[in-house]
Amino acid sequence: MSKLHLVFGGRVKDPQDLDFTDPSNLDVVGIFPDYSSAEKAWRSAAQRTVDDAEMRYVVVHLHKLLEPGL
Repeated sequence: MSKLHLVFGGRVKDPQDLDFTDPSNLDVVGIFPDYSSAEKAWRSAAQRTVDDAEMRYVVVHLHKLLEPGL
C-alpha cells in the first residue's frame, strides 16, 4: 500500500493549536505518494503565508488512518 500524505491548511484560532476557525474553507494542497513530496508541498504552502501567524499548514499521514494497525 502507498504511504499517502495529505497537505492542507487554514486559519487557526491560536497559532499553537490546530483548531481551524473555518473548516469549510481549508486550503487543500493535495495528496502525495510519499513524505518527501508532501513535505516539499507543505514547505511551499507554509512559506507563502509565513507572515500570517494565524495560517497553519499540516501534513497528515493518511496511510496511518487507513491502516492503523501497521
